[in-house]
Amino acid sequence: MLGALIGDIAGSRFEWQEWKSKDFVLFTQDCHFTDDSLMTLAIASAFTLRKGAWHEADFQKFVVSRMVDVAKEYKDRRWWGERFYKWFMGDQEPYNSFGNGSAMRVSSVGWIAENEEEVKYFSRLVTEVSHNHLEGIKGAEAVAMAIYLGRTGHAIDEIRKRMEEYYPEISKMTVDNIRPKCGIDTQGQFISCQVSVPQAIVCFLEATSFEDAIRNAISLGGDADTQAAIAGSMAEAYFGIPYELEDEAIEFLPSNLKTIYFAFDTIKKKREKRK
Repeated sequence: MLGALIGDIAGSRFEWQEWKSKDFVLFTQDCHFTDDSLMTLAIASAFTLRKGAWHEADFQKFVVSRMVDVAKEYKDRRWWGERFYKWFMGDQEPYNSFGNGSAMRVSSVGWIAENEEEVKYFSRLVTEVSHNHLEGIKGAEAVAMAIYLGRTGHAIDEIRKRMEEYYPEISKMTVDNIRPKCGIDTQGQFISCQVSVPQAIVCFLEATSFEDAIRNAISLGGDADTQAAIAGSMAEAYFGIPYELEDEAIEFLPSNLKTIYFAFDTIKKKREKRK
């Protein structure tokens, strides 16, 4: 989950700035967390705080309540998408979205799932409360599955093969051939799961380290914080995160968000050795 937070924070100062290089300082005083981190933490807190017998509908109501509570605390920030803002400020009815918000917030699923069936099940539960379009659900599941596979020690070639089952076009994509085509988007193309998620997956698959995945994603330009949050969430599970980078990133969070992060850290599964 921390990988999503780091990607969001590092990418925040580049969002829609058309930065097309991997050469930049990862964290500066201009960096900050955004809605990507908030919703990632909100869903993580739902898993951490869930108590009692399992009831699907009750859990989804609890997920919504956590998302709404966290979002409303920061409702005056400018980073919220219009439709999602109306969702958490309104009646919280699903609105058939296939935006990449479903994929950037799902990382905790990959860290708590016991098996692939749970990955699919939990990613659907936490996604369809707002993003109930099939593409929104697929995007979230693909990211959660990549995290689960990385966490459980699968090789990168196997993860690539599994990701191509979700998005066959990945086989023909590279960071270098994505970069010139990615950028400012007046039609919503680059913030859709259909486009954003495959791009973020490629940024992870080509990376040589956790930090390299973040730099790949930010170098695409466009929706830099969300792309880096998605790529970073997958890269964390595969590569791990250097302790010094973890310490630096956590300091960007206020105490209430740090509490959510550290609480989830007590229940998430550990990374396994590479198979």
